[in-house]
Amino acid sequence: MAVPKQKQSHSRTAKRRAQHKISAPTVSACPRCHSPRRPHRVCPVCGTYAGREIIAPDAHDHDHDH
Repeated sequence: MAVPKQKQSHSRTAKRRAQHKISAPTVSACPRCHSPRRPHRVCPVCGTYAGREIIAPDAHDHDHDH
């Protein structure tokens, strides 16, 4: 089994780990209402997916009365 002969420095370790960053989620425009949404998901604004209405759009996002 291959074993390193020398200890890897903190600088080299930090340079390698600097590339392990999280990427921003991809966002596409809804073809119906043009609001931003994640790809392959139901639009949270108009409730459509692939040209069909999946969920009825609500007037309010909360369930309590004002």
